[in-house]
Amino acid sequence: MSLEDDFLLSDADDEKTIEFIRNYLPQELKDKFTDDEFYYFLDLIEEFYVESGVLDGDVDEDGYVDIDLDKVVAYIVKEAKKDDMGEYDPEEILFVVQGELEYGSTLGQVD
Repeated sequence: MSLEDDFLLSDADDEKTIEFIRNYLPQELKDKFTDDEFYYFLDLIEEFYVESGVLDGDVDEDGYVDIDLDKVVAYIVKEAKKDDMGEYDPEEILFVVQGELEYGSTLGQVD
């Protein structure tokens, strides 16, 4: 598979993830964030997983890694402010992070 094919697959997966998250959000948040913001949030979530080493941590008896959602949310809020993307309410971002994890769970990636 070429690098271009990898990017196209990644974009398609991101689109599906964003669609899932939008449907997961409470009604009052469904139209609050733009697609660009969702792409940004997804990039930060992935960046957090890689940089924090959370995915390299110990697994529980069922083979899962414990992810502290509050740390993921705090990272997104901090980075968004630093990158001049805006100030976000941690409670609202928590729904985005939970939606991303739920989407992963539908794919069998997390439980």
